[in-house]
Amino acid sequence: MAAAADRAGAHSTAPALLLQVQGALGQLAGEADRVTEGGRRPYRVSSPWAGKLAELAYLVYLLADQTGVSVESEVLAVAARVDTEEAVRHSRLNEPEDSIKRDWI
Repeated sequence: MAAAADRAGAHSTAPALLLQVQGALGQLAGEADRVTEGGRRPYRVSSPWAGKLAELAYLVYLLADQTGVSVESEVLAVAARVDTEEAVRHSRLNEPEDSIKRDWI
C-alpha cells in the first residue's frame, strides 16, 4: 500500500492523514445515516459502503506507514487481547454463583 501511495504522491503528514481519516469516517457515518433515514430504518449495506470503507482502511494504512506502525501486527495483538478478555468474561459468567460472590468480598 505504501508503494501505491508513493506512486500517487498520496503521503501526507500524520496530522493531515488523521484529519483525512476523520473525514472518511464522517462520510461512512453519513452513508449509514442516509440509508437508515436517520436511524428510522434498519441498516442495509448500500452500494457506496464498500468503497467508503476501503477508503477509510487505506487512509489508516497510510497513517500507520507514516508513523512507523505495523497495522497487521497491531490488529492481531488487539484481536488476541479481545479474544482473551472475552474468554475470561465467558468463564466468569459460567462460574457457580457462590464463587462469583467470593470475588466481590
